[in-house]
Amino acid sequence: MNVLKVAICGGGRTGHLNAVLFKQLPDVQVSLLTRNAQVVEQHLRRTPIQALMPDGSTLSAQLDRVTTDAKAAVEDADIVIITVPAHARPQTLQSIAAHLSTDKPVYIGAIPGFCGFDWLAEAALAQRPNLVIWGMKDVPHTAFDLKPGRSIRMGGGKSQLYVATHARESQASRQQLGELLSRLYGPCVTLLDNYLEITLTPGNPIMHSSVIYGLIGPYGQWHRKIFPQPLCWWTECPELGAYFLERMDEESQRLCAVISERLGVDLSSVKSLKQEIVDAYGEQIRDRSSMLSILRTNQAYNDILAPMVPADNNRAGYVIERQSRAFNEDVAYGLVLLVEMARRFELKVPYIEEVLQWSVAYMQGLRDSALDYFPRHWPHAA
Repeated sequence: MNVLKVAICGGGRTGHLNAVLFKQLPDVQVSLLTRNAQVVEQHLRRTPIQALMPDGSTLSAQLDRVTTDAKAAVEDADIVIITVPAHARPQTLQSIAAHLSTDKPVYIGAIPGFCGFDWLAEAALAQRPNLVIWGMKDVPHTAFDLKPGRSIRMGGGKSQLYVATHARESQASRQQLGELLSRLYGPCVTLLDNYLEITLTPGNPIMHSSVIYGLIGPYGQWHRKIFPQPLCWWTECPELGAYFLERMDEESQRLCAVISERLGVDLSSVKSLKQEIVDAYGEQIRDRSSMLSILRTNQAYNDILAPMVPADNNRAGYVIERQSRAFNEDVAYGLVLLVEMARRFELKVPYIEEVLQWSVAYMQGLRDSALDYFPRHWPHAA
């Protein structure tokens, strides 16, 4: 079997966990590109990274390369997996583009692949036909409790992994990508027909923003208050957050229906969020009777904390962090994209728009967003 050279761009939870899991496989080399000097330092000390598994066991791995140098990380890669947040992807692609091989196909994708990664990568890599653009619908496993360069804790895993490629890719490239990803993740990888099936799959953009709105929005029980202690995203999800989540999910489904009809695209794989979660986590969910119970009783979501920071001005307690991925990624690159897509089809999405407008005000405005690369003439050019 040929050696498979994998470059992971992003030293966060998903990057750490995937790196450790890949190194359990034969003939797989793993490079990790990170901006965190602490992770590089631990690697230079030959400190193995440990993955703490749900059953209490531990996997350990010494990666082949950990670096802050984009060229060193990706120059010989066969497959590149970008795990940085959506708002960091433009800079990441810019930093690695010139160093990717021109002598062989290089499969460059994002996990998760939402927020229109195919459009972003097309804009950044337009003149590189040997680069095969792909994305995965969701992370293969939840991951939390990261200790950079040392350990990561693995939560629940998905029973199926769905992947799509940019519309420009050939059937041969799609088949080869499927084989590579099956080598890394096992036989649970399924190739989708259209990248919109990923872009429109309900996920973090509506999940995180609705819960935050339900907690501290104008009608939330913690509006303009300080939390006495950190809280978990899902086991402590408020009823109002679950209500907005269901309404936003319904609007997202209506958007799918309109796009499917107008563009003649089969989006039947894009299920409601409730069904997506049940299908992904199965028996790990104790109570499937409502959205609220699904969120609160999914064992894969246990102990995952909301993004909180200590309150300022020497006040005791915590507040929701304005600079978290829940805003810089999920709002600026997720909700913004959904609202703009709906606008171009003249579809009203009042719940998503309400949460978007409040979220942008809470994060004190947008600095950048998915509109920076969303094709100007879509859907007419589709």
